[in-house]
Amino acid sequence: MDVSNEKHLVVRLRAGDQASYKQLITTYGGRMLAVARRLVRNEEDARDSVQDAFLQAFRSIEKFEGRSSLGSWLHRIVVNAALMRIRSRSRRREDSLDDLLPQFDADGNRIAPEIEHVVSLEKLLESREAIEFVRRAIDQLPEGYRNVLLIRDIEGYDTKETAALLGLTPGAVKVRLHRARAALKTLLEPIMLRERP
Repeated sequence: MDVSNEKHLVVRLRAGDQASYKQLITTYGGRMLAVARRLVRNEEDARDSVQDAFLQAFRSIEKFEGRSSLGSWLHRIVVNAALMRIRSRSRRREDSLDDLLPQFDADGNRIAPEIEHVVSLEKLLESREAIEFVRRAIDQLPEGYRNVLLIRDIEGYDTKETAALLGLTPGAVKVRLHRARAALKTLLEPIMLRERP
């Protein structure tokens, strides 16, 4: 949506125009649902998060200052709504990430299958099957690490913003992100590397 159409939509939303609410949902709903799905991993929770986010956006449209695009503003609200839904679930013991991290022998050498060929990332992403494999690998990460990875690397927030969204220190975000990336790399090795026969 271009800037002038977006400004016009915001004016109509602030005036309580019912058609503008529908336009906002039609324009941004699918994209926001994709964001929520990545975070909550449950279709019902994703839809509820988006619904909560749009209700919050409608109630607080007066606070939208226009410093960012309307889509960016909604994105942040959806991320917050999804994270609130995750937090509202009963607290459970966080799974360990250690089993997913690379393994090393006593001399400090990485234990890995012998590599014959490394598949390029571009080739890997061309395959729908590979994309689904990556999604499943991300889903295997413990929630605290998965959320940091998704918000920082997939949703594109910086370290400070990620820390604020998750209630962590920037240092904790950096540590979790590093460990999540290492675990993800280990999980993706079967598809990126071919073992020797």
